[in-house]
Amino acid sequence: MNVVAINASPRMESGNTADILMPFLEGIKEAGANVELFLTRKLTIHPCQGDFSCWLNTPGKCFQKDDMEILLPRLAKADLWVFATPLYVDGMAGTLKNLFDRAIPLLQPFFEIRDGHCRHPLREGVRSGKFALVASCGFWELDNFEPLLAHARAICRNLKREFSGALLRPHSRALKMMLKTGESANDILEAARSAGRQLVREGCMSDQTVAAVSRPLMERDAFLENVNAAFRKALDELKTG
Repeated sequence: MNVVAINASPRMESGNTADILMPFLEGIKEAGANVELFLTRKLTIHPCQGDFSCWLNTPGKCFQKDDMEILLPRLAKADLWVFATPLYVDGMAGTLKNLFDRAIPLLQPFFEIRDGHCRHPLREGVRSGKFALVASCGFWELDNFEPLLAHARAICRNLKREFSGALLRPHSRALKMMLKTGESANDILEAARSAGRQLVREGCMSDQTVAAVSRPLMERDAFLENVNAAFRKALDELKTG
């Protein structure tokens, strides 16, 4: 199995999103898959110009010369896409949305009816595979991810990909602090690793494993108290510094 993974966190390997993504990818590798990981912060991807030249003038190719020339052939051949992003304003990071906007060369301009809906068919040679999402956010509640999940599922329908599930980590900053202080949170990392192995070997991630990645780390009132205290301290230090 060939896997293309994209981490859209501007903090790259040190971000909260990577705390879940990296063990997930380790599990995927342990199950025998080949993984290529890209960081959007290190890529140059210009915004889509909306002129449809990739459909009409140079079918399957964008006229813009940037790192989408590297990504598009890999995405076309990959069995599994893994997209990782922090939650920004109820959705994905802008760099990742930019990447999806530039993915239309994978499609043909024509319409077909698929599952009772108008869709674009895949271009010849583009594989129809799986799609997995990894996301983190600072809010305590898990339902903050719902708009992002709806968007990811819509992307799958348009690009003829199977949505294979999502590893979601709410109040992700708390996880990072627990890992730094040695508090008990390694079960979350092991669950992410197990999810990767399951996805490759069994074709799906179990509900139990996915839920373990998202488990609450503390009561909501304690979370609010800790976060607000940390911001007050930071603001006070700025004033006195």
